[in-house]
Amino acid sequence: MSNVKILVVDDEPSILNLVTSYLRKEGYEVFTASDGPSGLKAAQVYKPDLVVLDIMLPGMDGIELLTRLRRASDVYVIMLTAKTEETDKIIGLSVGADDYVTKPFSPRELVARVKAALRRLQSDSSGSESETLLFRHVRMDIGARQVWVDAQLIELTTTEFDLLKALADQSGLVLSRERLLEKVWGYEYFGEIRVVDVHIGHVRQKIGEQFISTVRGVGYRFNDERL
Repeated sequence: MSNVKILVVDDEPSILNLVTSYLRKEGYEVFTASDGPSGLKAAQVYKPDLVVLDIMLPGMDGIELLTRLRRASDVYVIMLTAKTEETDKIIGLSVGADDYVTKPFSPRELVARVKAALRRLQSDSSGSESETLLFRHVRMDIGARQVWVDAQLIELTTTEFDLLKALADQSGLVLSRERLLEKVWGYEYFGEIRVVDVHIGHVRQKIGEQFISTVRGVGYRFNDERL
């Protein structure tokens, strides 16, 4: 992707400077903020392609910032959380984070996650404009990245749309969590598998519980009948 803009929001100067330095070496245009309110303003002004967001921020924490951001944007968000704060990770994912990295982390690891996410976004934007998946109740316009359920337009984030498409592409078949990680987050992903469960939960809430079944101990299956 050319002219990629990345926003990094963290109140620790050492982390902010280190992450910014590594990302700029990759050729990305990087904007920074050190507190919640300025991070939200920067996101609104610069409209980044990806946001790296610390969960602990002065003025407005990362959860609140992300909640407000999600009201108007589906920008890809990688959250930074403390290694021991499992609850923070789940809460962050539950309000719309696409991925997370735990502190302390290797800058190279974070850059690898950023690159994988951007490759996915680039692939999404170059998809077939005419491809449509039609089911009895669900319709997916792949080029426009839009989903309708019984003629009602459903708003999905980038990650939610990609998960639904991965399942819908193989309607009726069970896909393991590992397979969904590969298809949506990429082969390079080395985070925790629970990220799949949280985002599947979001999709179910939005399109209806009946369309995605859990096959215990295996994975998930999309149920609607293809036309």
